[in-house]
Amino acid sequence: MSASASSKDDGSQGMGFLETRRRKIVTTYVPLAVFLFVLLFPFYWMVITSVKPDKELLSRDGNPFWVIEPTLAHFKKLLFDTAYPEWLWNTVLVSVVSTFASLVASVLAAYAIERLRFRGAKQTGLAIFLAYLVPPSILFIPLAAIVTNLGLADTRWALILTYPTFLIPFSTWLLMGYFRSIPFELEECALIDGATRWQILVKIVLPLAVPGLISAGIFAFTLSWNEFIYALTFISSSENKTVPVGVVTELVEGDVYHWGPLMAGALLGSLPVAFVYSFFVEYYVSGLTGSVKE
Repeated sequence: MSASASSKDDGSQGMGFLETRRRKIVTTYVPLAVFLFVLLFPFYWMVITSVKPDKELLSRDGNPFWVIEPTLAHFKKLLFDTAYPEWLWNTVLVSVVSTFASLVASVLAAYAIERLRFRGAKQTGLAIFLAYLVPPSILFIPLAAIVTNLGLADTRWALILTYPTFLIPFSTWLLMGYFRSIPFELEECALIDGATRWQILVKIVLPLAVPGLISAGIFAFTLSWNEFIYALTFISSSENKTVPVGVVTELVEGDVYHWGPLMAGALLGSLPVAFVYSFFVEYYVSGLTGSVKE
């Protein structure tokens, strides 16, 4: 009797395993596969288009999802026949400088709001975050007048000084949440030992907030790298353009789209951001999860 019961239990466990496996396939693997396909297919299309010769791009015959005779002619045209290296350098310079400046301002603002406990601190933090909700498509109108009056039009400084207007609010809000997760007792002990607020910030808070800083930095760098409206409005000369604007405005002539160089430029322009994310993804996730702790 016990033997038959044990065999029945084993059979039920086996069927349960199969049922669990089927359910996992339906509820986990299939949605994940669909998500990956939707996410990665544009990159796949971008890669094959950038290495596909013009005769295959313009031909209706053959397989559109595969390359028969790959070529690097589009990359050669992009790097040597256009100002793409200058666009790439402009993008790197503007993104790094604006990200660094935004992080410095965000650290000071977030620490002051969360730790100094002055009157109206919560309202100030909420106002800073609400400023982030104002779309850049509205802000660029008054900013254009300011940039013109300061004589910064068609210069990289126009972008370096205007990008923090949308980088600082969200970075401040993100760091406020992360600073809130750091025990206040550590700072109280340091104050008792005679440390100043600046020493506490530099030697205690910032080392503990490295994941939050990296998360905010990646966010700011990505937004700066991909920004389009301000770069299109404030920059007109080809040598000062950034990659998002230069690729669209210089590689499209009227109704003629140079798809090979366009896709090559988009591919090269997306690699630095992917490179940054691949190295700091763990810090990025931990920084985001730490920012929502109460």
